[in-house]
Amino acid sequence: MGADLEQLQQKLGYRFQNTGLLVRALTHRSLLVEVKPGGEEVCDNEQLEFLGDAILGFIASADLAHRRPAAREGELSRLKAHLVSASHLYEVACDIGLGEQLRLGRGEELSGGREKKALLSDAIEAVIAAIYLDGGIEACRDVVERLILRRYEPGDTLSPLPPPDAKSRLQEYAQSRKLPMPRYVIVKEQGPEHSKTFTVEARLGRMALPQAEGKSKKSASQRAAELALEALAASEGEAQGGPDVEAGVVDA
Repeated sequence: MGADLEQLQQKLGYRFQNTGLLVRALTHRSLLVEVKPGGEEVCDNEQLEFLGDAILGFIASADLAHRRPAAREGELSRLKAHLVSASHLYEVACDIGLGEQLRLGRGEELSGGREKKALLSDAIEAVIAAIYLDGGIEACRDVVERLILRRYEPGDTLSPLPPPDAKSRLQEYAQSRKLPMPRYVIVKEQGPEHSKTFTVEARLGRMALPQAEGKSKKSASQRAAELALEALAASEGEAQGGPDVEAGVVDA
């Protein structure tokens, strides 16, 4: 994988001091189930994905606030949601040929894992975390701004801002009513490692909203947000003043 890692680092515009971090960022959990006892020690990229998601959100928020100082919170949230969306990250992953570099189990390989939007967008987040751990926040910021944030420029007539997705609309709903931010809780996972189905529940404060299923956590969360918006709209239609939501922190 040496030559492939070299090409990928060139496309990222960042050279790792510890290439093991990059290898881990490219390792899908499906590979772990195929490792024989006493064989190669393998760590998947799920923890890096978790960290990378937070880092990407922070860098995108800071960048948007700096470049659009007069923008309202709702507009910034909508722009950020697009920049960190699975669709946008998938396009970036395709641009740099990330799918070709992934380390997958045989089952995931045969099911077309190298072209799956959720898998590729998750891998981009894992790579972001790997860069942060290897070179620090400034090195990470440089890569994120160059590959992800500057790829889409707000106001570009050739790249109009798409309609807000369900999670963004639910967040705007909560902000407009001074409610806690929406949380998405995984309540069930079913199926084999390479083809899981996730059940996610959307929550506002301590109020549990409808559950939804999806082949990825992100798709299930989007569907849960859609059902939540429908339920909230119906509730507001029945009782003037909107649903009675108790503010508070929900344990994920």
